[in-house]
Amino acid sequence: MSLVNISIDDLFFTYPLSDENPFTLKINELKIYDADFISLIGPNGCGKSTLLKIITRLLKPQKGEIKVFDKSLNKISQKELAKYISYVPQTNYSVFPYSVYEIVMMGRFHNLSLMGFETSEDKEIVKSALNEMQVYHLAKKGIKELSGGEAQRVFIARAIAQQSKIILLDEPTSHLDLEHQILIFNKLIELNSKDNKTIITVSHDLNLVANFSRRIVLLKDGMIKLDGDKSVLLNKENIKKYFNVDAEIINNTDDKFNIVINPNI
Repeated sequence: MSLVNISIDDLFFTYPLSDENPFTLKINELKIYDADFISLIGPNGCGKSTLLKIITRLLKPQKGEIKVFDKSLNKISQKELAKYISYVPQTNYSVFPYSVYEIVMMGRFHNLSLMGFETSEDKEIVKSALNEMQVYHLAKKGIKELSGGEAQRVFIARAIAQQSKIILLDEPTSHLDLEHQILIFNKLIELNSKDNKTIITVSHDLNLVANFSRRIVLLKDGMIKLDGDKSVLLNKENIKKYFNVDAEIINNTDDKFNIVINPNI
């Protein structure tokens, strides 16, 4: 039986967007297993990003229990949590003009000595992560000097350098061209298959989901509507039901297929 990395039970969270129309996220049960590759999908405003922020403690739910490796999320120190989970948000802002190298080295903070000095091993890990994301040549540049796509790859490199067991990514390819979208997802596949990393990514690109992830969790109206193997659940009927568009599934195999959206809505 697979090890449960994250378990969520009876979760309730609400944003008071307005008195008449608050947003609520309700999850009765969700288990994320060792070496899962999950894509969180669903229409805008369904709670995908909110769920990641709750798991990373950026938001606090009003109710519910979350466990990470069978430990209560509320009882895990920030330094320990960094060993378990790395997070790449949808948009990264840096108030200070840190260099690319400094940003990626921040992924090693949980591993630094009491004096805060990085070791030769830390430096090699950072160098490797920069190379993997093809941003090593930018190492001395300030993060504010980069394009949105370059900066996104830098923050993914930081998550890789963190070497956590679980990586959460909120729309990691939103600022990237097609070449670098494939680069990112191929790297995630490698981390998942070779290093047994648990990957959870939010994506609106159903073709990336269809060709790279294995499991989908579809949210709508703040609730989980579908949870299971993408090759079974990602079909034209469900796309029509939950996204309100017509689609055809082509080149269907056990693990890869393409989704063609009919533009005549």
